[in-house]
Amino acid sequence: MRRDPRAAALALGAHALTWGAVLAFPRALSLPGGLPLSLPGASGVPHAGWFNALAFVLPGGALALTAWRARRRLGADASLWAGVALRLWLLAALLFAAQGLLPLDPNELDAGRSRAHAAAWTAWALAFGAAAVLSAAALPGRRGSAAAAVAVALVWTLATPGVVDRLLLALWSLWTLWMAWRLPPRGV
Repeated sequence: MRRDPRAAALALGAHALTWGAVLAFPRALSLPGGLPLSLPGASGVPHAGWFNALAFVLPGGALALTAWRARRRLGADASLWAGVALRLWLLAALLFAAQGLLPLDPNELDAGRSRAHAAAWTAWALAFGAAAVLSAAALPGRRGSAAAAVAVALVWTLATPGVVDRLLLALWSLWTLWMAWRLPPRGV
């Protein structure tokens, strides 16, 4: 299978932005560990807009572009399930970006305005898991996606609240990088 280094570079850049923001902002703001991953982007937190742009919006947009390109490269002869898998990847990327547009309320992490962010996060994780399952079943050379789907399900059910978001983000990063590197050639 032909590799697409431009797509992989775009995905790598997207994840570098996310991980850079996720690691740098809490440290710069002196936030304690174990808090929600997106807390530096909460309303009223200094530089929250920058955090949301760098951690969610720009990377989500870049990954959406990567997923859209992957779907276009499949061509008209692609199976229905392959098309659905790549559309779910696109949906997951857009939901990832939406998390930055729907910031948390630091005074009500489980209620109020934070509900929209939480809904986007939950929908992102579900779309990501479904995309991994379908890509494993429908796309040639993507059998490793099954491992990502199983890992998403295990993390979702077994991890503690302070850890689940970081583990899902790590799985998302690895899976999207792998998918971007292994973009299908036209007509597969």
